[in-house]
Amino acid sequence: MAEMIKEPIESYGLSSKDRKKTLFSKIGIVGCGKEGSKIATIAATAGIEVVFLEVNDDKIQKAFDRIAGELDMRIATWGLTQSEKKSILGRVKSSLTFDAFKGCDFVIEAVRYDENGERSLNHRKEIFKNLEAVLSEDAIIASNASSVVITELASELEHKERCVCLHFVMMQPQSRVMEIVRGLYTSDDCYNKVCQFAKLISYDYVTVEESAGLVCNRLFFILLNEACAILQEGLTTPIEIDSIIKFGLGQRQGVFCMADQMGIEKIVPQMEDLYKEFGSLKYKPSPLLLRLNRAKRWGVSTGMGFYAYDQEGNRIISENE
Repeated sequence: MAEMIKEPIESYGLSSKDRKKTLFSKIGIVGCGKEGSKIATIAATAGIEVVFLEVNDDKIQKAFDRIAGELDMRIATWGLTQSEKKSILGRVKSSLTFDAFKGCDFVIEAVRYDENGERSLNHRKEIFKNLEAVLSEDAIIASNASSVVITELASELEHKERCVCLHFVMMQPQSRVMEIVRGLYTSDDCYNKVCQFAKLISYDYVTVEESAGLVCNRLFFILLNEACAILQEGLTTPIEIDSIIKFGLGQRQGVFCMADQMGIEKIVPQMEDLYKEFGSLKYKPSPLLLRLNRAKRWGVSTGMGFYAYDQEGNRIISENE
């Protein structure tokens, strides 16, 4: 009997050099607070590998707790199974260094606000520089923001054309829309890839020119200011105003509920920036918002804003309701 010829199967496979990397097979997130955790959950649910950066182990654990909590809520409403939850969590990794982003083709900066509700421009520029040092030339660097001009963030980078701004609209539960902002240097290739990313995670998107507040926040802040004016005039209560917003205007949540979830400490400085930018009184924070901010009644995060909340962030229903 002739001897069987044995050859290694590896010889017939594609070499690593010949293999094409799948676009958005792995993305990175800098900062995994409320917004970063949401983005990580969305991407991992869509089958994308995610690595996020935080400053210490405690914040890493809190980020995983937020992601797990979001998935548990889906399980409770029959939108997810336990095995799917494990698979999603298995696609999320954490790190304390920028080196973990090597191999990512897309990294989103989503650093948290500080205690004054501000996000340092210089700090974010430094993040962009650190990302450029570890990413390949064609990797996309994005910022999840509604108030920072992406052209300024990219101005000191060598490859400015790969920078873009995203704004995940998170004011309403289950909202699936983002604003995509092209900077002065953003290339067509970068923009088109980000549009593909939006489709990959089943998000609708709108293209917006660089502008403070973009579209979503500018509309919301004007509505919030008018709602505060109505409340100060004593026409009705926060509950009734939110009821009109929900059942009269067809919104999922009332304007005061959304403000409490966003955080008054974040809303006030953003409105002040818009007022400085455009000089229009419609963006000037209502005296009521300023009063809540000074009292540190920031909403869900502090347990008290326009409404009161328990430790789990659920609104406490008053006896009058």
